Amino acid sequence: MQSSGQPHDEAPWSVGFCDCFSDMKTCCIACWCPCITFGQIAEIVDKASTSCGASGALYTLIMFITGLPCFYSCFYRSKLRKQYKLKGGGCGDCMLHFCCETCALTQEYRELQNHGFDMSIGWHANVEKNQGLAMAPVVEKGMSK
Repeated sequence: MQSSGQPHDEAPWSVGFCDCFSDMKTCCIACWCPCITFGQIAEIVDKASTSCGASGALYTLIMFITGLPCFYSCFYRSKLRKQYKLKGGGCGDCMLHFCCETCALTQEYRELQNHGFDMSIGWHANVEKNQGLAMAPVVEKGMSK
């Protein structure tokens, strides 16, 4: 029987959604200055195609204009989830960010840390420090017609 690439091939998150209080420093920064946490996540997920500062500034702009930065940040959760083949779905990503932005950002930040990233130094310094991080995860192709 061959793998169909369905959700059963997805890995669980390394930390729970409600485990944000087990890392109080990250939780507090994500709560009081979510633009910083989001910017760091976005820089790593985008492999520095956007900077931490630019992503954080756009997040802040969206937060002040709409009051709902979760409309922006949930897309990065989806990107992160797809890069590391983590359980979840697009609608769930948005709902998690809408219900508790702090918990979602903290979980994503810690997930990247558990994948070997030092979030405080950015993408380029992480690549210099550990060349294996620059490689994309291996994705197996399914059957095609």
